[in-house]
Amino acid sequence: MNLFLIILDNMLLEDLHVVLKVAEFRSITAAATSLDMRTGTASAALKRVEAELGVSLFVRTTRQLRISSAGEKYIPQCQQALQILSQAKQNMKDGLDIVEGELRLAVSSDLGRNLVIPWLDEFMDDYPDLSLRTNISDSNIDFYRDSVDIALRYGFPDDSNLYGFKICNVPRLTCATHEYLTQHGTPKHPHELSEHNSLHYQLQDVVYDVWNFRHESNDIKMKVKGNRISNDGDLVRRWCVASKGIAVKSSLDMAADLLAQRVVNIMPEYHPTPTELWLICPSKQSISPAVRLLRDRLREKSRDLLSQLVEKKILDESVLS
Repeated sequence: MNLFLIILDNMLLEDLHVVLKVAEFRSITAAATSLDMRTGTASAALKRVEAELGVSLFVRTTRQLRISSAGEKYIPQCQQALQILSQAKQNMKDGLDIVEGELRLAVSSDLGRNLVIPWLDEFMDDYPDLSLRTNISDSNIDFYRDSVDIALRYGFPDDSNLYGFKICNVPRLTCATHEYLTQHGTPKHPHELSEHNSLHYQLQDVVYDVWNFRHESNDIKMKVKGNRISNDGDLVRRWCVASKGIAVKSSLDMAADLLAQRVVNIMPEYHPTPTELWLICPSKQSISPAVRLLRDRLREKSRDLLSQLVEKKILDESVLS
């Protein structure tokens, strides 16, 4: 049976995506969850493909599901065919500069809620044929498990299989309110942080209570203590603005508070370890015209915000290079 004729059917195309997800997870329920559909819908899709082919792609028992010998032959060809079709469709859109479809974007909590979502609203106003699905979380992203196409994250992607676009340099700053500093004093050196309440960020089970600074050519490592820990970067920022302590945060996350003078940058000559903002894609096929335009818009918006911080002398102009 000619696979390419089979996949010309629109409904069957979706069914084949279900087959591949079932093969990936070895579970109809897990595949349905990944594709955001009901288990019964995924099961029906699998049965339709098997009925069309006249073979069983999976061997089902009460305890497990495994790929049959027919499935071992068919599924790799199915995957290859879908990739060819997807690439052909993307090539056509690239040639026509079509900006449409769904953007499935993962973004960290503070950056997403306070900066990126308003930027995305403007972006979608400019391109009304786009739709948006966001995953706002500070947790690490699995592109396949979390059903996202692109992720905006701090730090260079450490997986060589991923594709990324650098958006901008992002200095980190040590921040506190005037009210907190009036009550507790202003530290002049990282060693004095031991006398202050530090606000801690936690990712998974790791609490980031060791802060690293650079002064001229010297590196300073300081273990800090405090009475508040959160796995939500936005909450750490809110605590800082509420005068609950001192926080080391991204200059982008704190930009609005710094520009409005709700917080100030303390110990400016001691620089916390900087980072970078990256737009990350799981494959070249994910880099659509919409993604390229979004990349350019994020670069433009980020540079504008960093320029405002440079103009107020909160950041050095080297951040724009």
